[in-house]
This record gives sequence, C-alpha cells and structure tokens, in this order.
Amino acid sequence: MPAFYLTLIAVLLAGFGARDQITIASLSARQGQRPGVLLAALLSAGLTAAAAAWAAGFMLAQLPPPARAIFAGIALALAGLESLVLVPRPRLAEPTNSLGALLLVLLASQITDAARFLILGMGVGMAAPIASGAAGAVGGAILAGTAWAAPQILDGTAARWTRRIVGGVLVVAALILFLREFSIL
Repeated sequence: MPAFYLTLIAVLLAGFGARDQITIASLSARQGQRPGVLLAALLSAGLTAAAAAWAAGFMLAQLPPPARAIFAGIALALAGLESLVLVPRPRLAEPTNSLGALLLVLLASQITDAARFLILGMGVGMAAPIASGAAGAVGGAILAGTAWAAPQILDGTAARWTRRIVGGVLVVAALILFLREFSIL
C-alpha cells in the first residue's frame, strides 16, 4: 500500500501544470467541457500508466535488488529534469476538434512526462509495479478531470512555479537516493 499512496502523491504533484494538462485545459476553455475530451484524456492517462507499470515490471525482473534503487533514482532525476526543462506552452491553438488527434497528442506528451517516469521509478524502486501503475492511472485521471473541469486554475505563473519547485525537489531526492545507495550520505 505505501507504493500506491506515495506514487499517487508524486504523480499529482509532478503532473500539475504538465503539457497534457495544459492541452486539456486549453481545449476545455475554448470548446467548453466536451465529454469526449475528458474520455480521451482518461483513456490516455490509463494507457500510459499501464505502459509505465508494464515497463516497471519488466525492469524489476531484469535488475538485481541493489540496482533497483539506482534505477529508481535515475527515473526520479529524469522526472525532475523534465519538470524543470520542458515548460508547457501557454494555451494552444488546436487546429482540429478531432478526438483521435487529441488522443495521439496526449499519448505522445504523456509517455515521456514526469508522472510516467515516477510511475516507472516507484514501481521498480518499491518492487510494486501494479500498485504504482494503479496509482498513476488514478492520479492521471484526477489531473485530467481537474484540467477539464476547471481550466482556469492552470492560468498564470502559479502552475509553472509549482512545476519547477516539484522538479527541483525530485532532482534533490534523486541525488539523495544516489548518495545513500553509494553510502556517501
């Protein structure tokens, strides 16, 4: 159970203000709350969380226990760097109203975002890929639903600063994990 709760909290923090959330909020603000947009967002969140959980299960079988913590640290560092470096663009001008195109855009942005790196890292580091995947799917659904229902909360600089602060915390956590694993700290 700790893997579920820790992954859920990490995904909620790392996913706030992410590219997929900005995309969903942009469409909801411009087109209104179309149920199809929410369904595409929920499907994408579930599929990418399942892919990250599958990858965590695969890596868990390949890595010996001492290497799992190092892999988790690498995933945390990648999540933190993604949050710091890749800043979401402001409101996007969507050229089409296609739900299929939206699903492809969401899948492409979510497959390598901080939240999915966290699902992968927590699944390997805590040896619980199913619990981490389930938590990631729930967290992704909450984030997508929030962006769809209240797109205005992602306006302004608060979402960008929150994202950068969480990214910095993730990089520091990865550094501490590395130092502890090598008995330096």
